[in-house]
Amino acid sequence: MRTSNLHQNRLLSGLRNVGILAHVDAGKTTVTERILYLTGTTHKRGEVHDGTTVTDFDSQERDRGITIFAAAVSCDWDGHPINLIDTPGHVDFSDEVERSLRVLDGAVALFDAVAGVEPQSESVWRQADRHGVPRIAFVNKMDRPGADLDAAVASIRERLHVTPLVVQLPIGSEAGFSGVIDLITLRAYVWSDDTFVVGLVPDDLLEQAKQRRRLLEESVAELHPVALDEFYARSTVSAKTLVAALRDLTRAGTGVVVLCGSAYRNRGIEPLLDAVVAYLPSPQEVPAVLGMANGVVQERAADPLAPFAALVFKVNSTATGRLTYLRVYSGTMRKGDTVMDAGTGRTERISRILRVQADEHAEVQQAVAGDIVAVVGPKHARSGATLCAPTAPLVLEPPTVADPVVSVAVEARRSTDSDRLTSALTRLVEEDPSLTVRTDSETGQTLLSGLGELHLEVAVEKVRRTHGLEVVVGRPQVTYRETVGRGVSGMVYRHVKQDGGAGQFAQITLDVEPLEEEFEFRSVVIGGRVPQEYVRAVEAGCRDALAEGPLGGHPVTGVRVTLTDGATHPKDSSEMAFRTAGRLGLRAALRASAMVLLEPVTEVTATVPEDAMGGVLGDLAARRGRISGTTARPGTMVIVATVPLAELFGYATRLRSRTQGRGTFTSRTTGYVPAPAK
Repeated sequence: MRTSNLHQNRLLSGLRNVGILAHVDAGKTTVTERILYLTGTTHKRGEVHDGTTVTDFDSQERDRGITIFAAAVSCDWDGHPINLIDTPGHVDFSDEVERSLRVLDGAVALFDAVAGVEPQSESVWRQADRHGVPRIAFVNKMDRPGADLDAAVASIRERLHVTPLVVQLPIGSEAGFSGVIDLITLRAYVWSDDTFVVGLVPDDLLEQAKQRRRLLEESVAELHPVALDEFYARSTVSAKTLVAALRDLTRAGTGVVVLCGSAYRNRGIEPLLDAVVAYLPSPQEVPAVLGMANGVVQERAADPLAPFAALVFKVNSTATGRLTYLRVYSGTMRKGDTVMDAGTGRTERISRILRVQADEHAEVQQAVAGDIVAVVGPKHARSGATLCAPTAPLVLEPPTVADPVVSVAVEARRSTDSDRLTSALTRLVEEDPSLTVRTDSETGQTLLSGLGELHLEVAVEKVRRTHGLEVVVGRPQVTYRETVGRGVSGMVYRHVKQDGGAGQFAQITLDVEPLEEEFEFRSVVIGGRVPQEYVRAVEAGCRDALAEGPLGGHPVTGVRVTLTDGATHPKDSSEMAFRTAGRLGLRAALRASAMVLLEPVTEVTATVPEDAMGGVLGDLAARRGRISGTTARPGTMVIVATVPLAELFGYATRLRSRTQGRGTFTSRTTGYVPAPAK
């Protein structure tokens, strides 16, 4: 038994749970394919343009040529097991990235050698910051015309506000890119077709390599005390100290190791895998996960012998059944075990445990702390649920879910298919928590809401393909918000209900005012005029009231509610009565306030030919766009503008028309602003 535990700990210390993060079309899937090929996991390199990749296995991904769903694969490099998640780059699927980051220990951030840090690169970087995920950077597409490692590194420093630590020097440029010089060992890696050789630094690059090595030593010494001591003592930093310091800086988030290559041409992937193993942490090297047990915060270390706890981060319904993807944080899960959903108290049986290889799976008998696996058996666990040992309940923090910003009305073409459509939409929401389904109280229509136009297109197409349903879809509508422009003070609301038996009585006085944040509730009641349990009930009622504002039934945000006074009845007051008073009282206060309608706005980054710039700028202005910057690149212009989301429907077709098919754009929702009066 002790030998088995030692073996498990050795495997755990070598394990890496890593995600690939980047802007759309930066090469994430191609990098993943090359990793799988080099590690011997696959025997043929898949190509995105051929629709033959392992991780883009969904028919829509292959049709559209983009990653839509986060896909997990497993491989092994130099004796180190690696669980790899290829994440989407399109902003509409950022929730997939969020759920993946929640369960990862490290990440590789990809950047285009020509474009540098692009909008979605910045967004996923900030997501990783929030989760405290250590990263290394890989500047891809070094073989492209205009590729410039120094410019890409400068954009990393300026836009991401981190210290890039470049550990490689490219050999050749653009189409002549053939390899890299490792600045730590001062060895040259040169690729030719499917082989590469390690040798001496070419004479014409030796002096430059030494200068870059010196810059690396100085940068590391500024950030790491051990490296600084050695630098002062010896005027240099040894390779061993550099590697150890880079590992510490990466895991602390103080610096970011930068490598480069061309995944499409199979150059630079071996050093990237070495860097993943050398610098990114194992599950044992990240802080213990925190959870709630009986109202008390508990730590669970990545120990196979600890009580079992795992977080569900993805649910997928397949033709052969329901797959639940989870990250095991502590303990050991075996085939046939009974586990508990800590949030609902419901028990589930684990009938199969699967090692994931995108859409293929290999059955295993157990999973231990640190593993990322799929299980068959749980029928009710949702994304964000905690599965744990029934004898040691623990609730882990679930991934955050983004609020939907776009809605479409959906209905079955044949009335006899209405029930099937309802079932299909329920399954969609179960698989993707960033989708919501509701019935419009005025029209009776079923509304599907998501993070963008493409997000909803993919969801509806999935209903059509997977369930064989003919669906009629309405025009997309943006999701508005309401906020308080000018509040009210001293709003008294009295709730009295007497219909036989015990009655209901609650009286509250509310102040309502604008707030920068979403919502804040506070009580300044003195003298015990409203008991504390009733104060909590008033807050709950106020939160209920935020679901529908007075202008159009939109969610309310940006409001501070202060309970200033109240009154109770010795027999008829209750938590239910005060919750009702809070809900109805705040609704009355909002109707008396000056409310403002908010609409979502997006940051649009359009890359267009120089000769089409005038027409594109004019079109953006007609869409109420505000230009925030333009950047010239060889033969093209990059335009950054803030545009109301409602004005962007159909923009892709319009942009292609104005640029003769040569223009592209990306967008990301940046917040809400007051909508113009109609």
